[in-house]
Amino acid sequence: MLKSMETYLRELSLIPPGSHVLCAVSGGADSICLLHALYHLREQLPFTLSAAHYDHRLRGEESQRDKQFVAQFVALCCGPQRLKDGSLLPPVRLYTGEGDVAAQAKLRGMGLEETAREMRYAFLRQAAEEAGADLIATAHTANDNAETILFHLARGSGLRGLGGIAPQRDGIIRPLLTTTRREVEDYLFHYALPHMEDSTNEDDSYTRNRIRHQIIPVLEDISPGFLSRMTQAAALLREDEACLTDSAQELADQAREEEDGLSIQAALLAQAPAPIAFRAIRLLLGRLWDGDQNCGSVHLTAIWNLCREDDPSAQVYLPHNCTARRCYGRLLLVSRLGPIPLEPGLLHLPGQLETGAWLITCQSEPYEGQPQGPWEFWLSLDVSLLSVRPRRTGDRLTLPGRLGKSVKKWMIQEKLPRFQRDALPVFECGGAVAAVAGLGPDRAFTPRPGCGAWHISVTPIK
Repeated sequence: MLKSMETYLRELSLIPPGSHVLCAVSGGADSICLLHALYHLREQLPFTLSAAHYDHRLRGEESQRDKQFVAQFVALCCGPQRLKDGSLLPPVRLYTGEGDVAAQAKLRGMGLEETAREMRYAFLRQAAEEAGADLIATAHTANDNAETILFHLARGSGLRGLGGIAPQRDGIIRPLLTTTRREVEDYLFHYALPHMEDSTNEDDSYTRNRIRHQIIPVLEDISPGFLSRMTQAAALLREDEACLTDSAQELADQAREEEDGLSIQAALLAQAPAPIAFRAIRLLLGRLWDGDQNCGSVHLTAIWNLCREDDPSAQVYLPHNCTARRCYGRLLLVSRLGPIPLEPGLLHLPGQLETGAWLITCQSEPYEGQPQGPWEFWLSLDVSLLSVRPRRTGDRLTLPGRLGKSVKKWMIQEKLPRFQRDALPVFECGGAVAAVAGLGPDRAFTPRPGCGAWHISVTPIK
């Protein structure tokens, strides 16, 4: 087993020479096997080894027993190691931590297993930083991988879930992933190594235990060597997933950053094959949610349909208080809170005004016939009082050189996002619309070239 484990580590470069590995040790058979094996592989794969144990405080005296056992095992079995050339490797240092998982699960409104995992990995990363370790090793075996794949299969998972546990990800390595539990037991027997049994491992009320005790033995009996072939199949599926993800990443990289989210041409996702489009959407959501890509297929399908349908202003509500919006030709992934409401106010001439998400500035300068734009324009000096407000029903605007129509129709024609329309400043003078941000000034209020004018610019507040 040691030789096959060494070959596996070398083939995938899981432990580059000079690395510092922190081994997670619960006290159970798998983790004791892993720690002991890594301890003896330090000569063949030169690296530094430390250990870490986390007490979840879920099993009373059993938890204390495991903590004491791990400390004794590390002290007695992982001390200074003299090599054949007479050199001495240092002893393994143990880092310990604990947390009240039950209390935290209640506080967070999460399940015990999920909370325990989050707290355990948070501790391991903290311990790795303290130890100066660049890798964390966990004792997931081929059996654990098969249990995970079968669980995902039962839930209807896609290729990503059927790839099982990755050999390495985010600084976490799994050196035992091709080793079966039977091989672990044989290793412990050969070296006469003690270990602790977790009583909850026999409780078939846990889904994973039922898979372990009732399903895998049947599959192994039907097809001997099932675990080995499952491990090989999972590796192939992970390669397929990586290939699809690379193509999806190229698509997702075409998105651009917006003030409150991301946007991408809807046609790019609509025309992509579903396996690529779904992965690209998940990658975009991961960017939006600080790396969290946990989104159900119902949301992924809804977003993809949003890109493929004709409604130019449809939207889908997403987790994390976000929204996917179709804005004509683009897909927007933004905060559900939407634009900041616009409060009516008076713009001093000259002067400036902050309202909603906008900064409006006004200064007096000669007008030399510069192009009138939607966010920067010039009004006649005849305007002596200018108020700013949201749009109202009945507002009309006649842009220079064009026929007049309602502000609503102008916004639709110019493809201004529906969710943004009520937050755009409307400039009013004497009861008439003088200009609208995003559209431009009304013809009746524009100055003549060579005359003085009010130069107005509308910019988003950063």
